[in-house]
Amino acid sequence: MTMSREQIRDFVMTYLETTECRFLEKSPYHVTVKLSPRADRDLTNRPYYWGFIERTGTEPETMTFSFIFDPERHRETQEESGGGETAQEDPLMSRHFGAVRPLPILGPNRVQREELHFGSPRLKQIFAAAKQGGRSVYLFEDPGPLQRETLVSAAYEPWLGVRFKLEFCCDMKREELHFIGVSLRTGQIADPFTARLAGKAFAPRVPENMHVMPSHLTLEQGLKALESRIGERLSRCDSAWADEARERLGEELTLIDAYYKDLLADPDEERKKAAAEQYEARRGEIRWQYEPRIVVSAIGSGIFHLRSPG
Repeated sequence: MTMSREQIRDFVMTYLETTECRFLEKSPYHVTVKLSPRADRDLTNRPYYWGFIERTGTEPETMTFSFIFDPERHRETQEESGGGETAQEDPLMSRHFGAVRPLPILGPNRVQREELHFGSPRLKQIFAAAKQGGRSVYLFEDPGPLQRETLVSAAYEPWLGVRFKLEFCCDMKREELHFIGVSLRTGQIADPFTARLAGKAFAPRVPENMHVMPSHLTLEQGLKALESRIGERLSRCDSAWADEARERLGEELTLIDAYYKDLLADPDEERKKAAAEQYEARRGEIRWQYEPRIVVSAIGSGIFHLRSPG
């Protein structure tokens, strides 16, 4: 698997927009941003700095990055414009500790340059931050410009959405993804939940002239309702794959029994004991490999506030 420069740029731009970074420069070949506090925590590895901010309650000075997606074209553009970067002193540390020399890499106002390509450490770091941050979301449906102008406030209905991964495991493996939602107000199940979200735009904050209706179900009750739906789905699954896996398991165990039959009858007690240990270990390995089992895991969730139909 790999990604083109355009795909990398789209992914990084989405991450920066979602984490509310401030864009200073944009081009098809690069972007320069002042990181938001969230992105700074994700990407800069400054635990002592953020510990200082939390202890003192001081407004943080986040770092500035220039992410390069096409180094050659960006270099040509820089040469044509004669642009450059200069390091500056950290104003926050200066206020508390007096004049300090700018750090070569970690000064908040220094523009740190990073070339991003598939497999680069910084891109891997962004992938990891996006994955961690995307495991749980809290979003509001965009009601559109007309709702902002009307005099009457409209209501949101809170929904819990969970993406489940079903793994059908034996000597072969099959995976299924199911995104299911439940209304925390009415208990209604939406399966798949993607059908209810399709075509909608979302924002991380409550838009103007909107309010959230109270929930009648707790998150725990909502999750139990979704788990019950997954259980119903599994109960309707064709079990032929499991029956076939058990047949293959039986065949493999029969082969092992035949192989170790004479070894287990060895009159030498030491060799017999060693053969018995190998026999049990091998049977355990085969059972783990062939015995059918279903593993269910939640790989992402969110609270989605959808505009109430009534």
